[in-house]
Amino acid sequence: MGNSCQGKVALVTGASRGIGRAIAVRLASEGANVAVVARPAQEGGESDYGTLAETVAQIQALGRKAIALPYNLGNQDLDCTEIVDQVEAQLGQVDLLVNNVAGGGYKNIEDWTDKQVATVLQLNFWVPWRLARRCLPGMKQKGCGSILNISSTAAHFLNGPPFVNKVASKQGTIYGGTKAFLNRWSESLASELYDTGINVNTLAPQAASATEILVATSGIPDIAYEPLSAMAEAALALCTGDSNVLTGQIVCSLDLLLKLQRPIYKTDGSELEPGWQPEDLPAAIEGMEKFKKGELGTFNLALPSSSNKLTS
Repeated sequence: MGNSCQGKVALVTGASRGIGRAIAVRLASEGANVAVVARPAQEGGESDYGTLAETVAQIQALGRKAIALPYNLGNQDLDCTEIVDQVEAQLGQVDLLVNNVAGGGYKNIEDWTDKQVATVLQLNFWVPWRLARRCLPGMKQKGCGSILNISSTAAHFLNGPPFVNKVASKQGTIYGGTKAFLNRWSESLASELYDTGINVNTLAPQAASATEILVATSGIPDIAYEPLSAMAEAALALCTGDSNVLTGQIVCSLDLLLKLQRPIYKTDGSELEPGWQPEDLPAAIEGMEKFKKGELGTFNLALPSSSNKLTS
């Protein structure tokens, strides 16, 4: 374990499992105290795939403070300032904001209802936007901070016709569209805040991150998966990098780690992740690019009804 986040307070949404939990634990392994947010159990936020209590336990096992904030971030009446108020009262001012919670799915345009679209916009735009606005004054006062928004390759331009024979291409209007919006405003916010000591970036898995839900339900081939530790390491790099260099990045995890020649550690920081070091990444990226181009076929990306999170 290192100390690159020593004395920092992190707020991570969607952190009961998957990418959010991996990032929260990795930040803690580098010294951060962490507040984690996810839906309350009675609203489907905690399941066989993970709980906030488990995330808190992993952070505390590393000797760091952790608090669980059970909020349904999809609630359009939610006051996000209340979340940050609680973090500040219990841990201190937020230094590292990781907006990981997301909503989406892949459907034809006529199959979306306005209510469903509003929920996706709430999770993929309004929550990150409002949390960033609430945390920024404190970051500006301190002259440092980091905002990291978790995106997706579904946001990337399709470069057709012809179009890739892939679900994310054919049915990505809402999920891909809202993530593209997230990328664009993050880039402009980075420009707005340049030279203030605050960086703003978006990070996506190279293809698919091996979250508990995707592995259990998606049927995606193994070649498309990266370990959760890869996203966590890339997130750590962006949260702790030079704010005048690593800012305004719209980047995929393995591309960033390869560029930085950065070793990938397990999420608790205890040891290197076997088979996922810089020398291993070119081959992994090549296979993932074939998947993204549809060269490996199309696959079911449906998720259980209890989940509103899709990252691929």
